[in-house]
Amino acid sequence: MTQAEPSLLPKGPENGPKGRFRPLLALMPFVLRYPGRFLLALAALFVAALATLAIPLAVRRMIDLGFGANASGAINQYFLAILGVVAMLALASAARYYLVTTIGERVIADLRSAVFARIISLDAGFFDSARAGEISSRLTADTVQIKSAVGSTASVALRNVLLLLGAMVMMVITSPKLSLLVLIAIPGVMLPLFGFGRAVRRRARLAQDKLADATAFAVEAIGAVRTVQAMTAEESAKLRFSSAVEEAFNAAKDATRSRSFLTAIAIFLAFASVVLILWSGAQSVLAREMTPGMLGQFVLYAVFAAGALGALAEVGGEISQTAGAAERIVELLHIEPAIKAPAAPLILPSKPRGEVKFEHVTYAYPSLRDAPILRDVTFAAAPGERIAIVGPSGAGKSTIFHLLLRFDDPASGCILLDGVDIAKADPLDVRKHIALVPQEPAIFAASIADNIRYGRPGASDEEVKQAAETALVDEFVRNLPQGYATMVGERGVTLSGGQRQRLAIARAVLRDAPVLLLDEATSALDAESEALVQQALERIMAGRTSLVIAHRLATVLGADRIVVLQKGSVVEEGTHTALSASGGLYARLAALQFGEVNAR
Repeated sequence: MTQAEPSLLPKGPENGPKGRFRPLLALMPFVLRYPGRFLLALAALFVAALATLAIPLAVRRMIDLGFGANASGAINQYFLAILGVVAMLALASAARYYLVTTIGERVIADLRSAVFARIISLDAGFFDSARAGEISSRLTADTVQIKSAVGSTASVALRNVLLLLGAMVMMVITSPKLSLLVLIAIPGVMLPLFGFGRAVRRRARLAQDKLADATAFAVEAIGAVRTVQAMTAEESAKLRFSSAVEEAFNAAKDATRSRSFLTAIAIFLAFASVVLILWSGAQSVLAREMTPGMLGQFVLYAVFAAGALGALAEVGGEISQTAGAAERIVELLHIEPAIKAPAAPLILPSKPRGEVKFEHVTYAYPSLRDAPILRDVTFAAAPGERIAIVGPSGAGKSTIFHLLLRFDDPASGCILLDGVDIAKADPLDVRKHIALVPQEPAIFAASIADNIRYGRPGASDEEVKQAAETALVDEFVRNLPQGYATMVGERGVTLSGGQRQRLAIARAVLRDAPVLLLDEATSALDAESEALVQQALERIMAGRTSLVIAHRLATVLGADRIVVLQKGSVVEEGTHTALSASGGLYARLAALQFGEVNAR
C-alpha cells in the first residue's frame, strides 16, 4: 500500500472472525444475484455429502451380516448398493463443480465491472493520490484470487462442513461413548485453526500489497519506456522492479509457510485423534460393547470428520488469503466520490445558452486549505463570447477549468452555468454541456474513429467523419491505409503532437457542447502544426462560449475579452488593446511575447 492509501481506502476492523470474514460477506450480494444456480449448487453439495455419508452404513452391514454361510447374494447386493451410491456421488460432484465454477466466473465478471464502474466514477482528488498500477493490481491479481475461492474453495469448504457435521451426527448415533472422545478432541484441533488463521490472513494481505507495488512500478515504467530508454535507465528500472518482485515473493513465501504450518498442525491433530479413538473402539469390540461392523462404521465416519477438518484447515488458509484480496476489493467498492449529484439536483435548461459566471470563487487543495489557489475570483462569459484567461504559471488558470467541470467544488462562492449553480446540479449533466480540448489530450489504444467517438459514443460514422473534417483530421487520415479504422497505439504513439491535438478537437466538435474549454491547446506544437490546429479551433469556437487558457498571441488577440490572473486573483480584465495600454501585468506579458515575435 502507498502512504496515501489509508486515507483513500479505509480498512474495516480485523479483530475476531466477524472482522476477518467481513470482506467475504460483502461479496455475497454478487453471489445472490443468481439464486437459482446458487440453490442448485447447494442441492448438489447436499446430495454429494449424503452419498458419501451413506457408504459407511453399507460397509457396516457387509461386515456384520455379509460374511456368513451362503452370504454371496447379500455381498453382491451390498456392493451394488455401494456402486449406486458412488454413481450418485460422481454425478452430484460433477454438477457441483460445474455450477460452482460458473457461478465463480459470473461473480468475478460482475465484481470487476462493479469495481471499474466505481473507480471510473470517483472524483479527481482520488486519482491525484492513488496509483494506476495499484488499482490495476486490485482489478486483476486480487480478483483472480477471489475467483479461485468463489469458484472452488467455497464449494470445497461447504462440502467439508457438511461432511464434518454429518459424520459427527452419525458418529453419535453409532457410538455415543466414542463420540464423546471426539468432542473432547475437537477443540484441540480447532483452536490452532483460529489462532494461525489470523496470522495467515495478515501475511496474505501483505503479499497482495507487495505484488501491487511491483505492478504499480511496472505500469509506470512501461508507460514511460521511451523516457527510461532515453535516460539509459533500463538497468536501474530492472533492479527496482526485481527488488519489488523479490519483496512480493518473500511476502508470498512467508504467507505460504504459515499456511503450510497451519495445515500440518491441523492434519496431525485430526488424525492423531482418530488413532486414539480407534484404539478405544478396539477395546470396546474386545469387551463386546459394539460389533466390528459398528466400529468400522464409526471409524469411517471419524476418518471423514478428520479428513474434513484437515481439508478445512487447508481451505481456511486459502480463505484467509482470499479475505485479504477481498478486503482490498471491498475498500474500492466502499469509497464514495467526493463529487456527486445532490439528492434533488437542479436541472440545466433544455436549450443551453452557454452562459458562465464565477462569483467570488475561492478554492484550495484539501491538504493546503491555508494556501488558496483561487481567491475571490469573479468574471462572466456571455453566450457565444470568447474569453482568454492569461497569467503566470501557477496563477490558477487550469483550476478554473477544473472547477467548471466540477472535478471539485470551491471552498466559497459559486459557479453558474446558464444561471444554475453547478454545485447543486448533477456533475454528469454539467459536463454534457462542456467540451474540453486539453493541452495533452488522452488518446486511447483504439482506432481513429473510436477515439473521436469518445466525444459522443452514440455518434454515427458519418457524424464522426464530419467532425474529423471540421477539425482537419481528414487531412492526414486520408493518407492512412486503413483510414478511420487505423489503430493509433497506446496513448496515440503512432501520431504526431499536432495530429493528436486535432483528434481532441474533433472530439469536441462531435460533442457539440455550448461551452468550449481550450487549455493551451497549441502551446506544445511546432509552427506548422500550430497553424493547422489554430485553423481547426477557429472553426469550432464559432457560435460557442469559449474559455481559452491562452499561451499564444493569436488566441489572445482573437478573444472578445481577456481575464488576467495573478496569484489566484483576477487583477485585470478587458480587451487586448485596453490592457496593453494600461501598463499592468498583461501589458508586461504582451510586451515580452511581442518582443520575442519581433526578434524572430
